[in-house]
Amino acid sequence: MRCLACLLVLLATVQRGGGQTLDCGLVPGWQQQGPVRSYEPDNLFDYMNGNAEGYLIYRFVAMHGITCRQGEDTLVLDLSEMADPEYAYGMFSANRDPRAPIEPIGMGGQVLQRRAIFAKDKYYVEVAANPAKDHSAALRAFLTGIEKTIPGQTSTPQQIQWFPQEGLVPNSVRLVPESVLGLRMLRSGYVGQYDLGKAFLVAESTPESAAAVMAKLKDRVGQPARVDLADDAFRGQDKYLDGLCVFRKGRYIGGFANLKGDRDAVPLAAKLAASVK
Repeated sequence: MRCLACLLVLLATVQRGGGQTLDCGLVPGWQQQGPVRSYEPDNLFDYMNGNAEGYLIYRFVAMHGITCRQGEDTLVLDLSEMADPEYAYGMFSANRDPRAPIEPIGMGGQVLQRRAIFAKDKYYVEVAANPAKDHSAALRAFLTGIEKTIPGQTSTPQQIQWFPQEGLVPNSVRLVPESVLGLRMLRSGYVGQYDLGKAFLVAESTPESAAAVMAKLKDRVGQPARVDLADDAFRGQDKYLDGLCVFRKGRYIGGFANLKGDRDAVPLAAKLAASVK
């Protein structure tokens, strides 16, 4: 009976609610090596040391992991639970290699020779391989196997789809969890790189709080020029952000920054504003 209780505790550690599981047996020939790992925000530094902050800013909730071995090859599997799918995908975007393609695994996945990651619903999964060689076949097999055990959202956050495609650098839209454009008043939101500058979109809790942030942005610019767009909009120059074109629509603040010379971002800003729901 005591052994059964220990087994149940072990299974509860590896298997999270909703059916998602980390199991070396998902791919034939692999065996678990060592104990299950389990971390929360207050002890993640014990595992990640200097990298823990990069997880915490994406509203990290918990991590569970195992190490799998086949011969001399080892795979380190870690499943992180974030606060919601938006932040799980944000974690994926922050850690993917921009030079490699995104694969249709969950909300998005990527497989390299020694590392593979994906996000699905509120979970972010990463697998690291040793020794130094091409492990991509095993990595892809584990990613697709784990993905099947996780229910929930497989579409990217809707805000990403709101950014106009015209002039957008492919796969450049990502979640910035704090200080969008380096401004503390823009607490968190999305940015995307365009030919003419950097687009951004920030959600406030209410239209009133968004209007208050908009007023602070106008004060920062000093002499903003009004633009007939959405609920409120302006153009101006900033010491550090160069040319700006900013709008407010309901509780959202968006627009373009880092505009050089006389680049006119109003047409693209209007398309972004029109997509905001």
